[in-house]
Amino acid sequence: MAHYAQLDNNNIVIRVFPGKNEAEDGIDWEKHYTEITGYTCKRTSYNTFQGQHLEEGVPFRINYAWIGCVYSQELDGFIEQQPFPSWILNPITGYYDPPKQKPEDTETYYYEWNENIKEWTQVLI
Repeated sequence: MAHYAQLDNNNIVIRVFPGKNEAEDGIDWEKHYTEITGYTCKRTSYNTFQGQHLEEGVPFRINYAWIGCVYSQELDGFIEQQPFPSWILNPITGYYDPPKQKPEDTETYYYEWNENIKEWTQVLI
């Protein structure tokens, strides 16, 4: 069974639903679901995460779509929304990477990204 992501006008996923397999019954199901819903629909693969197929198959559209993610036409894939302006999209994983790595002592301390100073800052908990 295939799954499809329904996109709003900004290519943000607003719904993910099961549907017919691609070309089943000789129909272009992306086109069909787009026509009947009035929203662009793109097929997504339940087995694709961060550019890898979880069962050693061929990855499809970078990630399985989730509500709130973005469909990138340029990459033909589902990516997270950019969390901070300074973070850089990794086109392989579909996630944004911070310009600096998070400190490794996360078992002892909690860190948050501070966009104003573009640093990880320790947070008291």
